Amino acid sequence: MPSALPDGDPVPSDGSLPATALAGLGERQLGIYLHVPFCSVRCGYCDFNTYTISELGGHGASVATYADAAVAELGLARRVLGDDAPAVSTVFVGGGTPTMLRADDLVLMLGEVGEGFGLQPGAEVTTEANPDTVNPQVARALAAGGFNRVSLGMQSAVPHVLATLERTHDPAGVATAVRAVREAGMQVSLDLIYGTPGESIDDWRRSLEAAVELEPDHISAYALVVEDGTKLAAQVRRGLVRMPEDDDEAAKYEIAESVLSTAGFDWYEISNWARRPDARCRHNELYWRGDHWWGIGPGAHSHVGGVRWWNVKHPAPYADRVMSGVSPGAGRELLTAEQRYDEQVLLGIRLTEGLPLDALQAPGRAAVAGLIADGLLDGAAAVRLERPAARLTLRGRLLADTVVRALLAY
Repeated sequence: MPSALPDGDPVPSDGSLPATALAGLGERQLGIYLHVPFCSVRCGYCDFNTYTISELGGHGASVATYADAAVAELGLARRVLGDDAPAVSTVFVGGGTPTMLRADDLVLMLGEVGEGFGLQPGAEVTTEANPDTVNPQVARALAAGGFNRVSLGMQSAVPHVLATLERTHDPAGVATAVRAVREAGMQVSLDLIYGTPGESIDDWRRSLEAAVELEPDHISAYALVVEDGTKLAAQVRRGLVRMPEDDDEAAKYEIAESVLSTAGFDWYEISNWARRPDARCRHNELYWRGDHWWGIGPGAHSHVGGVRWWNVKHPAPYADRVMSGVSPGAGRELLTAEQRYDEQVLLGIRLTEGLPLDALQAPGRAAVAGLIADGLLDGAAAVRLERPAARLTLRGRLLADTVVRALLAY
């Protein structure tokens, strides 16, 4: 089942934010995340806030009516952020499986973002999709409606790995979906997962090579995390599936870097590679750099000016609230200066540009020399004339948590 929401302070019924949060609204980028909580089946490893139609039992926001609820929350966001809100730089529709909605509904939601906030010239507009939900007609409708990027959940090219993950698509269908997206004139990103129980090194290399052969603009590769409460966690606990050895994750990450860099992809964040700078996922960069974003939908998280909040999880109370003009926020917190600094280090170190040394507090700057000596930070980046930075080496990427603890003097 989906993971639990954190505790927090109450959210005002009108969703209003403190004046301090709105004061610097125009100084940073603003992104909109639209969460579509529907899936045809629940994959055994997934703890995202998603629901099958049978789980919902016909109550609350449905596939047919969900766009109306999302549009209602977009209206609330516009009222709360006011006239000082900048035009939106990125829109990302995630889930779940967004393409369980009609393409017209996805375009409707995007249109509401543009109507309420405006879109910056060249705004990045992405939707996630399962490969088996994308055909030429869907792709053309998305492109005509303003989408310019599709992130396909490939996960693996190996049938037995997909079966363990309980993915519904066939490996051959990924190429069909990529072709449809490309012919519609949109960028293609492929998501891969490594470390699935039963996945060999050769399986992982096969998946990487298959992804590269499709010539996407962008590839994400994430290590599988077995979350408590999922079906996969129960299978592991009962001994029905066996987790890989401890060094499997590091070995597969190194293979990913080797295969992808050889194919012309550059890493720009620990788990993400792009063919060109303009193929990076700018929406995710917005998260890693601590900009503003409003998350639309049940369970969606938002951040504006140091205030972070999250919506009620279930689609039924979510729809009831937003359609009544009430904020769907379940809780929020005002981040302290210390928390904001910790997050800046935790997220910023993941980027290929690294963390500017002048952004680090004294204990962090003092730790840099030792991290360079240990081969975790790039010595040349730390002494360059133009804005020296703490930048991860390949070994540092494998031990990023260790680097963060050192920089924060934990």
